[in-house]
Amino acid sequence: MRRLAARGAAGDAGEVAAPATDSTDCAQGRSPRPRRLIDLCAIWDPGAFLPSASWKSASGIARRRLNEAETLSSVRQAQLERLEAARPRRPGSRERGPVLRMARQQPPPWVHAAVLLCLLCLSGAIEIPMDPSIQNELSQPPTITKQSVKDHIVDPRDNILIECEAKGNPAPSFHWTRNSRYFNIAKDPRVSMRRRSGTLVIDFRSGGRPEEYEGEYQCFARNKYGTALSNRIRLQVSKSPLWPKENLDPVVVQEGAPLTLQCNPPPGLPSPVIFWMSSSMEPITQDKRVSQGHNGDLYFSNVMLQDMQTDYSCNARFHFTHTIQQKNAFTLKVLTNNPYNDSSLRNHPDMYSARGVAERTPSFMYPQGTASSQMVLRGMDLLLECIASGVPTPDIAWYKKGGDLPSDKAKFENFNKALRITNVSEEDSGEYFCLASNKMGSTRHTISVRVKAAPYWLDEPKNLILAPGEDGRLVCRANGNPKPTVQWMINGEPLQSAPPNPNREVAGDTIIFRDTQISSRAVYQCNTSNEHGYLLANAFVSVLDVPPRMLSPRNQLIRVILYNRTRLDCPFFGSPIPTLRWFKNGQGSNLDGGNYHVYENGSLEIKMIRKEDQGIYTCVATNILGKAENQVRLEVKDPTRIFRMPEDQVAKRGTTVQLECRVKHDPSLKLTVSWLKDDEPLYIGNRMKKEDDSLTIFGVAERDQGSYTCVASTELDQDLAKAYLTVLADQATPTNHLAALPKGRPDRPRDLELTDLAERSVRLTWIPGDDNNSPITDYVVQFEEDQFQPGVWHDHSKFPGSVNSAVLQLSPYVNYQFRVIAINEVGSSHPSLPSERYRTSGAPPESNPADVKGEGTRKNNMEITWTPMNATSAFGPNLRYIVKWRRRETRESWNNVTVWGSRYVVGQTPVYVPYEIRVQAENDFGKGPEPDTVIGYSGEDYPRASPTDVKIRVLNSTAISLQWNRVYPDTVQGQLREYRAYYWRESSLLKNLWVSQKRQQASFPGDRPRGVVSRLFPYSNYKLEMVVVNGRGDGPRSETKEFTTPEGVPSAPRRFRVRQPNLETINLEWDHPEHPNGILIGYTLKYVAFNGTKLGKQIVENFSPNQTKFTMQRADPVSRYRFTLSARTQVGSGEAVTEESPAPPNEATPTAAYTNNQADIATQGWFIGLMCAIALLVLILLIVCFIKRSRGGKYPVREKKDVPLGPEDPKEEDGSFDYSDEDNKPLQGSQTSLDGTIKQQESDDSLVDYGEGGEGQFNEDGSFIGQYTVKKDKEETEGNESSEATSPVNAIYSLA
Repeated sequence: MRRLAARGAAGDAGEVAAPATDSTDCAQGRSPRPRRLIDLCAIWDPGAFLPSASWKSASGIARRRLNEAETLSSVRQAQLERLEAARPRRPGSRERGPVLRMARQQPPPWVHAAVLLCLLCLSGAIEIPMDPSIQNELSQPPTITKQSVKDHIVDPRDNILIECEAKGNPAPSFHWTRNSRYFNIAKDPRVSMRRRSGTLVIDFRSGGRPEEYEGEYQCFARNKYGTALSNRIRLQVSKSPLWPKENLDPVVVQEGAPLTLQCNPPPGLPSPVIFWMSSSMEPITQDKRVSQGHNGDLYFSNVMLQDMQTDYSCNARFHFTHTIQQKNAFTLKVLTNNPYNDSSLRNHPDMYSARGVAERTPSFMYPQGTASSQMVLRGMDLLLECIASGVPTPDIAWYKKGGDLPSDKAKFENFNKALRITNVSEEDSGEYFCLASNKMGSTRHTISVRVKAAPYWLDEPKNLILAPGEDGRLVCRANGNPKPTVQWMINGEPLQSAPPNPNREVAGDTIIFRDTQISSRAVYQCNTSNEHGYLLANAFVSVLDVPPRMLSPRNQLIRVILYNRTRLDCPFFGSPIPTLRWFKNGQGSNLDGGNYHVYENGSLEIKMIRKEDQGIYTCVATNILGKAENQVRLEVKDPTRIFRMPEDQVAKRGTTVQLECRVKHDPSLKLTVSWLKDDEPLYIGNRMKKEDDSLTIFGVAERDQGSYTCVASTELDQDLAKAYLTVLADQATPTNHLAALPKGRPDRPRDLELTDLAERSVRLTWIPGDDNNSPITDYVVQFEEDQFQPGVWHDHSKFPGSVNSAVLQLSPYVNYQFRVIAINEVGSSHPSLPSERYRTSGAPPESNPADVKGEGTRKNNMEITWTPMNATSAFGPNLRYIVKWRRRETRESWNNVTVWGSRYVVGQTPVYVPYEIRVQAENDFGKGPEPDTVIGYSGEDYPRASPTDVKIRVLNSTAISLQWNRVYPDTVQGQLREYRAYYWRESSLLKNLWVSQKRQQASFPGDRPRGVVSRLFPYSNYKLEMVVVNGRGDGPRSETKEFTTPEGVPSAPRRFRVRQPNLETINLEWDHPEHPNGILIGYTLKYVAFNGTKLGKQIVENFSPNQTKFTMQRADPVSRYRFTLSARTQVGSGEAVTEESPAPPNEATPTAAYTNNQADIATQGWFIGLMCAIALLVLILLIVCFIKRSRGGKYPVREKKDVPLGPEDPKEEDGSFDYSDEDNKPLQGSQTSLDGTIKQQESDDSLVDYGEGGEGQFNEDGSFIGQYTVKKDKEETEGNESSEATSPVNAIYSLA
């Protein structure tokens, strides 16, 4: 059995949950006195009012709170704190912790309002909460919400519509100017203004000329708190003038010569689309020899005889009138040396030579000369064009001097004659050249490209909402080429002409507000312009004075699992920002500390829920204008636990298996127990029985083998337990004649028949084949269709082996063909022969494609992809997809296109903006259901800004602390992945020390303003740069910062060596540390003698920094030594290295009777001399013994045939001899005394005395004499002297 580690909080607060919301700092400016600036993101922070801790509170938003004690005395003395309300991390996953499940109900309406509020806050358009009571009470200056484009071209046949819409509280009124003068709408009966809007409608149904109303218009939206302005809208009426009549003479040209047919279309507004056709309205075939230029002219690189076969007419199509005007046609007369227009020569490998046309080198028809220049505005498309003449037709190639063409946004058009670079930026400026070449030679033309820029925003001013007495600022920062100028206005009037305001200070592109009051409300305009265009932005300053309000429903119920972490949220609103406090069950003490933690956004976190935490929690919001409170009821539930888990089992096929799963849960929660097999939902068939506490499988088969997971879940948590079932083949002896027969796969089913034909179903009947001695367990029905995947068979359904007829559910508009496969325990049969085909009738799709995504592959596009639908979900012919998209949170209409594939690329999109996407299936019978809306994003571009005000603080010798100002969100141009620091070691403070200057990086994920860089080298000079990183890559690098790390402790000395040349001395050598990390002041050597587990006294030696050798005199010749060496700087000792003196060569492992001391003694000279003397003495004794034996006579060894066997030695009767070596067996001819000892007989002179305690088994010369007796006659024995005293063995033992 294996317990799954599948627990852990999925939503800390339990039942109420919703999507996470990320946020950034919505306040654009920060005052030098932050206590006076109210941050509405702190008021309306998602973490402050989202009702579940599974919704992430914003990390990285500067929080500020009023000090209640000071706010009671004066608003001006309000102290605001900026703290990062970092969302507490979810506790680590525990094996026995519940998995909290998100609620299935929709979040309440106030949540949507709050989410929308903060999203608008983050985008710079701060909104009042959607609560009607707050909407009606809080004032707001006007804001322009919709307006016409700056260059507004209208159709003269339609009424003129100039849009201008705005909002505010109270609702604003509108008026217009035309050509900078007041436009009196009441005096012109054709002009009217829409109700509750500033949109102008000019009606020409009663007559009038639209050209009379051309000019520059500007809309003003005003209420009592200020005036907002629209852009200056230039109104122009579309024009489609007629082509001037002219008679064109035939154009005479020599074959092979270049030719240009000029179009010269009449000027239109907007410019018409040009294309060439014949007078009979046949399109002119274009290729690399004949093509139309961007100016509308038709170019022939060389004229051929077949060009006379048609005439050439230039056509202009005008956009608004949808009319096409045709110019009189050109006719060609080609002079040739070969008047026969043989069509076979067109494919001749040398067509020109075959027709007698002289070959010539390329020359440029457009542009002329060798060099030209072109200017383009940033963000526009750059179109470079080169058209060349020559024989043969030249090829065109494009290059950029000093670099490569931008592959991600450059494309070739018009048979490589045009190079288009989309969304031009400053790095695209430079010199480009086109190379025209054929086999006769080449020529090139250089085009110098200059990129200018109309103004574009770096920091667009954002609406600023403050509390009385607060400080703030508006920033209007733009860039362009040339550098744009900035002009400030207030309520539509120049700021210079406005009455002086001591609380307002203008510093270039920034307006600073100090100590704002209610009377400071106004709308400010920033107009930044250069010769290429202008930008106009409105930003209002609003001052709110609002008592606290609760934004969530009262008396919420939150249920949470015991021992988990949860958060109680209390969304509120007020200005100045209220202070929030929590109380439990009406107690007077504020909840903060211990198991409770109150975040700066007001949320109360309970770190670990206990039973006693159940109760009613009250949150109270207070500011100087009053207080408001709300209550949250918390219920604590017991966790779901599987206390008896399924166990791994091994079962034989055909037996019954039971998997237990007993659960304990909170009785107030509904429990659901389900099973998974191999991590997929288990189908409970007729062989299985599912009960509340077990799963039983009857007649186990091989397909039942696998892992089984019991899932016990409630609406708040779940628990999992897994076991593995192994199925063994049944090897029992056959009990009947069928079991004894050989088994095989079943034969294929036959005679398939379709009956009961209906629109969505059919009955399939078949005749089973022979089961070949193994019962059929299942039938698999497969189908094939001939439209999408002809010849490919798919599984349709599976049926038990006991049936031979089944009703199949079908999809519309599929031409079905079926076959059946039989399965038994041996395997599968061959498929049956296919049935007849049956086509169902069509219907509109009932589903839409899945996995719809929108992602940018380039910075100016968005690729919409989806998983295409298969044949059984098409439901009809000509399946296609209606793709719709539009910018998110705008009122623009949906763009749509019909696609037959599985992707569509939306081009010319702004950088990284959200889009709403819908993909709907459609066939010839109709459309599918309304699709779900998916949010996608256009492509990312490299970040435009770098972190500023990078500050470095040295923490220690190897680490620094970084702090920086985060970039504005609109400069990221994508999803902010991380801030990244690039740093490298420039040099060491130690002279002549080489260092690697390889760049390293440290990443700081998320939108954070600080980080730590570690693992630096001490005592070194470093340089550091910071960048912002999004999905596209790095942004520009910040200003290079330099810093120096202080001294640190050195690394370990290198190559520490211990040598022992003799028994009296030990030599030590080492090298300087690889990384000194400072100025070395010396080395410290510590050594201690050890003998086994015994240690001596530690001795410490200090050396100078230049000393790298040391010789030690041994005080103890027996013990070994352990040495520890480290280097020192002023900071302290560094890493130490340890070595031991070598062990003596003959040192043995200690035993119970001997220690290492004995091995050491054996190496001493006196001991060696003593042992030599003993050996010499033993040798002398052996010599004396042998001399004495030779003088004493021979040993009596008789022949076997001469010596009668005695009755005491029965073994010798058959010639055998017992040479057992048992220790306690007495020798032949000896007696055992009463005390158990062996007494020698009278004769001791035998070979036993010269052995080592064994029986007499060897002759004097060492040969084996087992066939001889060792007995001696008593008389012989008495005639010889005992040899015991002179035995060499006895002599040795006597010495010992």
